[in-house]
Amino acid sequence: MSTILNNTRPIVHWPTSPRDAARLLAELGTDSEVLAGGTWILRAHLRREQQRSNYVSLHHLTGLREVGTGKDVTLGAMLTHSDIAAINGGTAFSCVAEAAGVSAFPQVRNTATLSGNIATTAFAEADLVPALLAADAELELCTPTGFSRLDIQSYLASRGNRPTGELITRVTVRAPSTRHSAFERITVRAAGEYAIANVGVSIDLDEDGTVGGARIAAGSVEPVARLCEAAAAELTGQSLHDTVIDRAGAAAAAECTARDGLDAPGWYRLEVLPTLIRRALKRVERTSAAST
Repeated sequence: MSTILNNTRPIVHWPTSPRDAARLLAELGTDSEVLAGGTWILRAHLRREQQRSNYVSLHHLTGLREVGTGKDVTLGAMLTHSDIAAINGGTAFSCVAEAAGVSAFPQVRNTATLSGNIATTAFAEADLVPALLAADAELELCTPTGFSRLDIQSYLASRGNRPTGELITRVTVRAPSTRHSAFERITVRAAGEYAIANVGVSIDLDEDGTVGGARIAAGSVEPVARLCEAAAAELTGQSLHDTVIDRAGAAAAAECTARDGLDAPGWYRLEVLPTLIRRALKRVERTSAAST
């Protein structure tokens, strides 16, 4: 079944299962694209991108809107940002819910999907991506031949060269009770804009308050969100106090190579990055203290 999208008459295909969607994408090749929330596709002309002849809609795949909470939080790929922001997944999931709840505008949050935010290339400002990196998320991927799993860091490293016919179907975030997380961003205006820089932090705390493990991810600073491993190393084995937090922020800025953009020059992104990390880690410090 297909329908007309607009006057240029692309065809929208309506698969009934993820495998069917993957098969269609593989058969249609490079002149096809997944249609999920559609917010990125809607603005393609502003980026001077050519419209595809075929779009494979995921809107009839109801299983991609499911949520599971517990030891892990599982998220269907078609969940919107607003859906994700409403999930109570514990302190390990906080950074993801917070990122979803402040991204872009309410109208966009009600439409833009989890899978679209992860899979879209040339969108450095995506808020969910650094949050999911910090949360050590794992993706379930579907191809015409079956399903596989891949950590989000590996996916991002190969995102521009993924197999034809592959789509994200589910995301898993591990949520141990000893893990605490937070998300911070800065925009040109107070709200409703893409981030100049955004940060996700995830901290595993030992019983004595020592950081047993840390993940710090920076988004919108470089063309693709990244883990700041030197910053995380500054925290591991330490307690969360101001001197350690400041060292982590400085290490993150030192290991990033910032991009210039119309919204902000690279030097400014590096200048604000330590402050965002400090804000996120101080919130983790407070929430962890409140839970003991």
